[in-house]
Amino acid sequence: MTEHHDHAGHDHSHDHAGHGHGPGHSHAPANFGKAFAIGITLNVGFVLVEAIFGVLGNSVALLADAGHNLSDVLGLVVAWVATVLAKRAPTSRYTYGMKGSSILASLFNAVFLLVAVGAIGWEAIQRFGEPAPVAGKTVMVVAAVGILVNGITAWLFASGAKGDINIRGAFLHMAADAAVSAGVVLAGLVILYTGWQWLDPVVSLGIVAVIVWSTWGLLRDSLAMSLAAVPPGIDPAAVRRHLEGLPGVTVLHDLHIWPMSTTEVCLTAHLVMAGGYPGDAFLMEAAHGMRKRFGIGHTTLQVETDRATACTLASDNVV
Repeated sequence: MTEHHDHAGHDHSHDHAGHGHGPGHSHAPANFGKAFAIGITLNVGFVLVEAIFGVLGNSVALLADAGHNLSDVLGLVVAWVATVLAKRAPTSRYTYGMKGSSILASLFNAVFLLVAVGAIGWEAIQRFGEPAPVAGKTVMVVAAVGILVNGITAWLFASGAKGDINIRGAFLHMAADAAVSAGVVLAGLVILYTGWQWLDPVVSLGIVAVIVWSTWGLLRDSLAMSLAAVPPGIDPAAVRRHLEGLPGVTVLHDLHIWPMSTTEVCLTAHLVMAGGYPGDAFLMEAAHGMRKRFGIGHTTLQVETDRATACTLASDNVV
């Protein structure tokens, strides 16, 4: 191997200053501690209300929904714990810290949400064969409260839903619950006046379809991130062109772009530069370009002087 330099191209002060640039890579979780606390408190309170009225009103539907909302509290807790873990300092073993926990949390919430709507869908299908009496007015009132509670909680996370898939998972959980509660109220009102019992499972299946459609993107993105795929919103071809266009670069190989967390992105690449090591200023400027143009805050560049003796992995790299 000829002379090369494994240079980070950033220091921590530059690094963290640049994460706000680029699509979908801002530090969203840092601002959502209060949202998680309020959301979990509201939903725990709502679960207690549903359980109490379910017992007093002898309503299996309310008790079942209380259990469903309790599972959503778990989803919020998982997402919150992930944002806390993501801020932990790196260790000798976890050299990136626990930042990847936010990716695992978003994957968990996507799977968890699909399992929950699967249960709702199965219940709705069974009701076509054995229509159940529509929930009474008490259940409709409690469901209306559910719209308010879940709607407020979803609104707390709405601003971060685009920039962080972990926050998007929390948002979708609450939005889905608000939609289910709205379906209960609307279907109940119509059935009270028309007697159309079949409307309840139809509305339920419609809500399930909407939730599955909106959750599929969360599942796809979180699964891709867990496999170290290039994050959505970053064009690897554009990154390659930018690096190849840097002064003195003759060949680029071993380009890797992957998510460290749901909001932070890493890049490593080998630059073949016949003129030799270009100096720290070049590397710092290259790292700044990655932050400013693509939102990539952790850039590591290796400089090589002879393409013929470059890393043996170069021929295996297609990026």
